[in-house]
Amino acid sequence: MPVEELMWVEKYRPHKLEDVMNQTEVKERLRPLLQKPQEMPHLLFAGPPGSGKTTLALIVAETILGELKGDYTLSLNASDERGIDTVRERIKVFASYSDRREGVPFRLVMLDEADEMTSSAQTALRRIMEESSRFTRFILICNYSSSIIEPIQSRCAIFRFQRVDAQQVTAYLKKIAKTENIKAPETVLDAIYEATGGDLRQAINLLQAASMGGELTLETVNAVTGSTVKEKAGEIVKLALDGDFNGARLKLVELTRVYGIPETDFLRFANEAIVSSGAKRTADAIKILAEYDYRLLLGASPEIQLTAMLAELAALKEK
Repeated sequence: MPVEELMWVEKYRPHKLEDVMNQTEVKERLRPLLQKPQEMPHLLFAGPPGSGKTTLALIVAETILGELKGDYTLSLNASDERGIDTVRERIKVFASYSDRREGVPFRLVMLDEADEMTSSAQTALRRIMEESSRFTRFILICNYSSSIIEPIQSRCAIFRFQRVDAQQVTAYLKKIAKTENIKAPETVLDAIYEATGGDLRQAINLLQAASMGGELTLETVNAVTGSTVKEKAGEIVKLALDGDFNGARLKLVELTRVYGIPETDFLRFANEAIVSSGAKRTADAIKILAEYDYRLLLGASPEIQLTAMLAELAALKEK
């Protein structure tokens, strides 16, 4: 069975510009470019996850290249292949070909998560974009355009995507549930939206996972989202902020070793718990989380760093 039938996020992905949810301004700006592809510049799609950036990039490719999309499109996930070697070996070779069949205005390079590319790779990419602009166009997809170097930004038309609101997400989920013959109570769809925060792709994946047993309930949604884990992370944060370092550390060990929660997920849940707690020193606590998030990105030991983080949170009580 093809992946399009197995995964609902692919099965229900829009294939036409007008079918894309929300993003009215983006679609209005794209429409004239699709009508005159020869005049289309490089594109930079920036915005939160699950807001339709990759879907619109695929629609651009399909609209302009049609059945030849597979021959004239190179799609890469820059977070996996973000080094300068990939730029030089794969992108440069593909972009340098000038051959085109009749009716094909240019080759197309789609770089997802382009903001994860290293600075040296972006510099090399900028030169390639400049040298191959006569016969190749680039679509760069990212969460944060600020992470893209200025010389690349200046060569692109920038499109900023908005997070999909609750009403639109739940309406789309309801449409999928009806097609799949699944009962989807409003309260459950609201819970899915709350768990995914406007990320439509994640919401569709959660809907599919939670309904695998044939019934969609709050219990199945909570089981998939790990709400129990989220609650435990909140308990740990509360203990630390109350000055109980030892109690917080014991529960942290249980959470990471017994439940196997990744440290990045713990930091995300801890951030949500601190923000919603209304604690007196919320800003100081968030700064502490940010510092340890950065240390983990550098490759420091997760257990040592999270323990040290709890110690700093507990120390806030004494200040």
